[in-house]
Amino acid sequence: MTQASEAPSAEGTAQRADATASLRPLVEPRPLDGGDTGIRDVPRRWPKSFAHRLTAPLPGLRALARFAREGALRPPADSLTSDIPKLPFAPGPLPDVDARTVAVTWVGHASWIVRIGGLTVLTDPVWSRKILGTPARVTPAGVAWTALPPVDAVVISHNHYDHLDWPTVKRLPRDTPVLVPAGLARWFTRRGFTHVTELDWWEAAELKGVRFDFVPAHHWSKRSLVDTCRTLWGGWVLTDPEGQRLYFAGDTGYGHWFSQIGRRYPGIDLALLPIGAYDPRWWLKDVHCDPEDAVRAARDVGARRMAPMHWATFLLSAEPVLEPLNRLRTAWSAAGLPRAALWDLPVGGSRVLTA
Repeated sequence: MTQASEAPSAEGTAQRADATASLRPLVEPRPLDGGDTGIRDVPRRWPKSFAHRLTAPLPGLRALARFAREGALRPPADSLTSDIPKLPFAPGPLPDVDARTVAVTWVGHASWIVRIGGLTVLTDPVWSRKILGTPARVTPAGVAWTALPPVDAVVISHNHYDHLDWPTVKRLPRDTPVLVPAGLARWFTRRGFTHVTELDWWEAAELKGVRFDFVPAHHWSKRSLVDTCRTLWGGWVLTDPEGQRLYFAGDTGYGHWFSQIGRRYPGIDLALLPIGAYDPRWWLKDVHCDPEDAVRAARDVGARRMAPMHWATFLLSAEPVLEPLNRLRTAWSAAGLPRAALWDLPVGGSRVLTA
């Protein structure tokens, strides 16, 4: 999502406060709220704002005026005409898995079906054709909702509408375990969800042997005119009992958090990283990776493989439609990384992780 509000920079404060985060041992996982016992934790208390976690200032009036003069939110018209039909869309059946298999299926944008440790986990599920404030999706959801296996858990990266979509979320059974950033549990409990666990950065929860760690991201949150940065934002590291590890970055710009995540969670087998919604760069670089940033991020976290996301679904900014994938492939090759380690899946495509 594009930025729309102003807050003071906290880059120096955040870097100083978290400079030693990667040196701390992993925390013990918190019990899931609701859990198998049905006992709910005492509601956690959070600050009224997480603006102090920002690593770059949100744009002020001067930036907004510049954007009004020269900004663009849509790709060039010729790209819309010629490139949308070429977007990679190849839905297929979900792969067969067992409790020792890790598999991913890209539904589109930041929505994945992750099979890990015998669980089926959805990331930022958005099956809607259109979401508030954006053009309609240009590729359908890669997997029909009716084709989903039972969903064991959902992870949410932040509350922007293209990552937290009520028309999709309301299709879930209300006892589905949902893991969310700090401050966001109330949004779910007000809508009847009974197993909602909210975590701060570097905290973890565990479900049936699979560990869910909530990690920082260079982004922000907002869902209305009056709630800028009232809830936290971040990504998720999922680790199965065999030690296989997947990193879902959510929505993020490039920055120092990636190297800290890599040091704290070594051996990431697959990183799901955003590559789109980056132009104009002066407006979006602090909160959205471009393809070259994504390659740097994959190297920083030490991922053995990378799968791109956050493109080819909702056209949120001005870069040509196919440019993110083309630039990613070029940057990956220029970095000397093995082609087989780039999982540039079509919408609806799946891959199974092998040791």
